[in-house]
Amino acid sequence: MAQEITMEERQKQQAELDRKVKENLGNIKYKILVTSNKGGVGKSAVAVNLAVALSKNAKVGILDTDIHGPSIPTMLGFVGKKASAGPQGITPVSINSNLVGFSMGLLLENPDLPVIWRGPLKMAALKQFIGDVNWGKLDYLVVDSPPGTGDEPLSICQLIPEITGGIIVTTPQKVALADSRKCVGFLKRLGVPILGILENMSGFTCPHCGKNTNLFKAGGGEEAAKELSIPFLGKIPIDPSIVDTADKGVPFIEKFTDSPAALSFNKFIEKIKQTVEK
Repeated sequence: MAQEITMEERQKQQAELDRKVKENLGNIKYKILVTSNKGGVGKSAVAVNLAVALSKNAKVGILDTDIHGPSIPTMLGFVGKKASAGPQGITPVSINSNLVGFSMGLLLENPDLPVIWRGPLKMAALKQFIGDVNWGKLDYLVVDSPPGTGDEPLSICQLIPEITGGIIVTTPQKVALADSRKCVGFLKRLGVPILGILENMSGFTCPHCGKNTNLFKAGGGEEAAKELSIPFLGKIPIDPSIVDTADKGVPFIEKFTDSPAALSFNKFIEKIKQTVEK
């Protein structure tokens, strides 16, 4: 028969977890939130390529906070791996010599099983992702947030009060931009510095004829940034290879280094580095 935990013991456990959260965050120099208010804008792809690019010259962690649909394991090629624990806590997955990651996907026995949790359970899990995972000393922690302004992004912003800033990912069309404005309002309400808006899926160049087509219009992200008086971080064009590499667990920015999309990613990443390191 399982022994019941007393209220006093539970409070001690929470106090210890709070201590570890504070200690771990103190070992991380810059904490960057990648977010959007609408799904399907390529936010996780942006988070993955940002983390991989930063890891060329810095120690980086990537935290997947999507409890219900974690995609980072697929994009970084660690589907099927399981978390392991030791004296120093839960060990994150090593992706390269400078990059580690953690995701709900590491805790699932079967990746096809749904996680049916309410808010308090998700909040507790996210706190453990920060406090119980042995992140070590990092230059950057890239946090991939699920879309919207609900439990997970709210919890992360509250758990990381000294977050360096948020990147808002959008696509150019009017519907997505209306959602981005809500995302800006959400971050401002919580006192999270906004690093800027990134316009993803901005134009497609036909590989056969070279003609450029704006499948989702163009320029909307820049217009929204100007209207809301926040930085514009650039435009990432559509490239089918981004989808292909994500499905194969291979970072796009490393495989297609000279493609227009990779060059746009690099310009965006340089802006982020210059902004946060000032």
